[in-house]
Amino acid sequence: MLFKILKGMQWGVVLKTMSHDHSHHHPAIEPRQMNTAFVVGIFLNMAFVVIEVIAGIWQGSMALLSDAGHNLADVGALALSLFAFKMLSKKSNEKYTYGYRKTSILVSLLNAVILLISIGIIVFEAIQRLIEPLPVKGLTISLIAGIGIAINFISAKMFFANKEHDINVKAAYLHLLADAVISLGIVFAGIAIYYTNWFWLDPAISIAIALVILVSTWHLLKDSLRLSLDGVPPDIGLADVKNAGMKVRGIKDIHHIHIWAMSTTENALTAHILLAAGTSFEEEQKIKAELKHAWEHENIRHITLETERENTPCGMKEC
Repeated sequence: MLFKILKGMQWGVVLKTMSHDHSHHHPAIEPRQMNTAFVVGIFLNMAFVVIEVIAGIWQGSMALLSDAGHNLADVGALALSLFAFKMLSKKSNEKYTYGYRKTSILVSLLNAVILLISIGIIVFEAIQRLIEPLPVKGLTISLIAGIGIAINFISAKMFFANKEHDINVKAAYLHLLADAVISLGIVFAGIAIYYTNWFWLDPAISIAIALVILVSTWHLLKDSLRLSLDGVPPDIGLADVKNAGMKVRGIKDIHHIHIWAMSTTENALTAHILLAAGTSFEEEQKIKAELKHAWEHENIRHITLETERENTPCGMKEC
């Protein structure tokens, strides 16, 4: 039953939006190189999922089966990152003027819900094993988890060089690195079971893994729901954005500010800016350019501005 459930689990985690970077032009990522990294990472981790499921059923180990579910979520996370990486390059059209960027947000919301259901199943099975522990071979568990450390480390290394250039690459790197640490914990648990025969450690580790997934899934659920509702992205402060804009010389006020995520990597903003009554067209264009430059430091790239002059019907008022 558990094998079927794990087999049916979907992918998991897309990391939240990355913290802002003061450099405006990131080094270009070579698409072919990244495609290869994602494909190899997906293949290696999927192979490890199969190994863990077979070994987990053979040994009756909840820890291995739970980690298999976790790693299956990782395969999905890599697949989703690859999908988002490809969708960002899709051009907009008459029906989808923003392109398909927001797909990554909608899918991450769906994945968060699926993962929460999966966590409940894992914990339910583990509690039953805690009540009636079954003997497992500790060294076998450690050996399989050791393979997981190697696979996750190799996979993470492929993304290391480009992890600061794209959020989906960074998400893949950090998640694989965390998986290596989880596998290390299972190795120690397996050794402890071998020497102590504390078979309850197996379901206990399973619950610990479920809690790790729960923490990341809860953050994913909150952030993806927030972005789906066009809320301000988690790494952006509305007050900070306004304060940065008000430092630009010539701006009297900024209002009607709207900030939202176009995807998990790109943010957009619209705002009204109030200028002095005598501001010329040339001065206005210079002010707009400086303002957009300032907001690029806040990780906002798509900016639409409407200008107003003091002492006009719209100036400082609702229009």
